[in-house]
Amino acid sequence: MTAHAAETGTFSHPALFYRGRDEYLAGTVPFVLDGLAAGEPVAVAVPSGNLDLIKAELGAAADSVHFVDMASAGVNPGRILPGVLLAFADQHQGPVRLIGEPIWPDRSDLEYPACAQHEALINHAFAGRTATVLCPYDAASLTADVLEDAEVTHPELIGADGSTTSVSYDPDRIIKQYNFVLDRPGDAPTSAFDLSGLRVVRSFAVDRGIELGVRGELLDDLALIVAELSANSVVHGGGTGALWIWREGDYVVCEIEDKGHIADPLVGRIPAPPDQLGGRGLLMVNQIADLVRVYSEPGSTTVRTYLRV
Repeated sequence: MTAHAAETGTFSHPALFYRGRDEYLAGTVPFVLDGLAAGEPVAVAVPSGNLDLIKAELGAAADSVHFVDMASAGVNPGRILPGVLLAFADQHQGPVRLIGEPIWPDRSDLEYPACAQHEALINHAFAGRTATVLCPYDAASLTADVLEDAEVTHPELIGADGSTTSVSYDPDRIIKQYNFVLDRPGDAPTSAFDLSGLRVVRSFAVDRGIELGVRGELLDDLALIVAELSANSVVHGGGTGALWIWREGDYVVCEIEDKGHIADPLVGRIPAPPDQLGGRGLLMVNQIADLVRVYSEPGSTTVRTYLRV
């Protein structure tokens, strides 16, 4: 039930369908130990409960593994590639092994589309790299739709009976499937802007945030998100845009719409080279926000961010 090691010059992205503790450990721990035996750097990014299971089973070998609590580091799925998976791969030369579990039963319906897109985008982000990214799925608790999406985003499927090739593999279909416009409250206050109105729209965001109960550092985060996204609209989105901000349960929601098109779905998910000038706006927003949803087609882009209050 273990994933095959990455061969030199290849990328492998298997999904591990497990039921219960024993199958989880049987699929993950040998994968880690095989990597360590081969001299490959290994990182494990899974929710804290599963993290503890793997650590305990590894014993002393756990000291050689980089562990990340995915429930914290990956609360926004848009952070996982730049902040966890690619960040680890970029630190090391040669093959690397990673376990990434971005989807678990407590993920909300609001978060899930971004999670599914993340799983699809791994295939593009790691193309040409020598790496294996093993993604566990709790087949006993996740819905059938989630497991079907996993078969589309992963070329190899591993279960209790061994490994098979996914006949449904088509990650671009998932990227398109979850690229849809979200409903917006009809009474949400709005502010249109252009280059001359960037300062005004930031002030509008701060005032509106205060009305909705945002304070302190979170208010600074809201102002920075609006500053980055509105600047992107002016530079890349046709020179104008519109901002809406409203409260949705525990979140303050900020949405910016313009006439641009984000043709590359990896925008905002790839670490920027240190010497690159600009191009970090959406990347920064992903690091700040608790969730980012993007809809884009030729002539229209909507970026919606969620900040938990």
